[in-house]
Amino acid sequence: MLPTNTTIKKLAICFLMVILTGAGVNAQTTPPTWWFGVSGAANFNFYGGTTQTLNNSLIVPTAFHRGQGVSPYGSVLVEYRPAGVFGIMLNVGYDGRGAKFNNEVAPCDCPATLKTSMSYVTVEPSLRLSVPSSGLYFFVGPRVGFNINKDFSYTQLRQPNTNSQFSDMHSTVFSGQVGMGYDIMVSSAASTTKVSLSPFISYQPYFGQEPRTIETWTVTTIRAGLALKFGKGHKAVVKIADAPLVVAAPAADVSFSVVAPAAAPSIHLVSETLPLSNSVFFDEKSSEIPNRYIILTKDQAFSFKEAQLQNEQSDNMTGRSARQLNIYHNILNILGDRLRANPSAKISLTGSAYSGPAEGKERAESIKTYLVNAFGINPSRITVVGRTKPVIPSDKPGNTKQLTLVRAEDRRVDIASSSPELLVEVGGDMIKPVMIVTTQGDPHDNQVVFNVDSAKIKLKSWSIDVTDDKGAVQHYGPFTNDEESVRMSSILGDNHEGTYKVVMQGETNKGQMIKKESSVHLIHPDETTQKGFRYSILLDFDKAISIASYNRFLTNVVAPSIPDGATVTIHGHTDVVGEEAHNLTLSQQRALDVQHILEHALAGAGKNNVKFETLGFGEDANHAPFENGLPEQRFYNRTVIIDIAPAK
Repeated sequence: MLPTNTTIKKLAICFLMVILTGAGVNAQTTPPTWWFGVSGAANFNFYGGTTQTLNNSLIVPTAFHRGQGVSPYGSVLVEYRPAGVFGIMLNVGYDGRGAKFNNEVAPCDCPATLKTSMSYVTVEPSLRLSVPSSGLYFFVGPRVGFNINKDFSYTQLRQPNTNSQFSDMHSTVFSGQVGMGYDIMVSSAASTTKVSLSPFISYQPYFGQEPRTIETWTVTTIRAGLALKFGKGHKAVVKIADAPLVVAAPAADVSFSVVAPAAAPSIHLVSETLPLSNSVFFDEKSSEIPNRYIILTKDQAFSFKEAQLQNEQSDNMTGRSARQLNIYHNILNILGDRLRANPSAKISLTGSAYSGPAEGKERAESIKTYLVNAFGINPSRITVVGRTKPVIPSDKPGNTKQLTLVRAEDRRVDIASSSPELLVEVGGDMIKPVMIVTTQGDPHDNQVVFNVDSAKIKLKSWSIDVTDDKGAVQHYGPFTNDEESVRMSSILGDNHEGTYKVVMQGETNKGQMIKKESSVHLIHPDETTQKGFRYSILLDFDKAISIASYNRFLTNVVAPSIPDGATVTIHGHTDVVGEEAHNLTLSQQRALDVQHILEHALAGAGKNNVKFETLGFGEDANHAPFENGLPEQRFYNRTVIIDIAPAK
């Protein structure tokens, strides 16, 4: 049985994660030529072909075809690494190829199993190819195995278990392997005794690995493990006036650049498709609708129309967050207006409370009462249900972190409906979006971008000092990512134009300080207006894969609104629940997934002149569209925002 793509992918990811935990050490000694050591690994064995004649006295009624299992591997090793790329390796050790065939059903309609602990003494010489200035290496070579164990165990429900040995086994097998590894130096740079930890992975195809002289049984193996290696180096010296001088390790270096924004309009008039979360959040131990939601009297509800919220929103509401939350906090009024306009539509309200389904139902009943009393909705059109936890909770089983935040998100009433006038299925049930027009001042493309190449790998942190021609200094940071941005308006202040000295100072992982200088000329944009489009998608808690469920929406709705020559800015965000590094990676993955879907759709439409600017900001408060104090704010921070700007 050949290993699946998923199995290979998982092992490769694990191998790369181990590599990334290692750090290179700048040598103050010459590297050893000879290395000696030991290794340990797990053999992931996959059986294919057919076996039925187990030995001369046992032919089972049903043939076995596929199986898999994990067995140990251990070896002693020697490596010869002269200067240059090429070297040789030799491993001699114990090689377990045991596994269990998948269950087969005998003619008696009873399950049968076959398990073997087959193993070899193996000799594996390999050609080693090193990547210069790196611990990464590749190897390829033959494998010779001498069989030392051919035991098997056969079980069938209606006959005694059989423990015996296979007959007709090859005493020696000849095959090959290809693999890669990474040498992580754990000894000090000044020590002549070198110690290396080396994670490795290899692939050994079934060619030549038929265990028996009969039938067609084959074995394919993926091996993943760790080697411990020792070598002896010598001091690296340079003679100056007959005096030896030990060569010191050079300080880490990075490249630094500053990019000023292109001449962009100062105001963006944005037509925004605003998604509405289908949840209403409640305070602890309360079944009253919180007062942050906009509650209307019967007379006010009579004159309320959703269209009132679609008019142009000014930018004086402390930014996009306030504009969106103002509309979201009208969620019950929007729902009442839509129910009133669509008399045949029905909804279901599912309330949740940790105290039990009874309180959850009370929360749902409070929303039903409001819709009935204020908007005159027939009670028979509204179904209420109580639960302890929502169908998709934020508080996952086994979670012990940030319980106050995640449990506040589970105190809610979820709204569901099969009516397309009320809800749409876009990545999950979501109240039909509201179309609004907003005036966005100081848009994202008016930002100064600072890039420090490999900062996440080489630096603990870095910061920026921006100095104008009068000597006034502005400080930004500390930062840890490779790229950060600052709004141009923050640097310019009241100035229309200016040239600025930019100094980057960073601390390396070894505590060394490095400094880079550059300059940038900034011009405040003229008072011009550009029209654009914005779409947002909301995602489930801690899931990037849910982007796939937006494929139809992104392909059929968003992509057609992107004109040829446009610039598409995609920003991924998360809330503050979870680890910061995990959230950053998650937001980047979300944003890239959206870009890939849009690129595919645009290519199918023949639009190839579209520029993408895609970033993931994680939980960074400086870029987050919302704060994180309220559950609905955290829900809206689990988002990817897509801004479409036609060609200027």
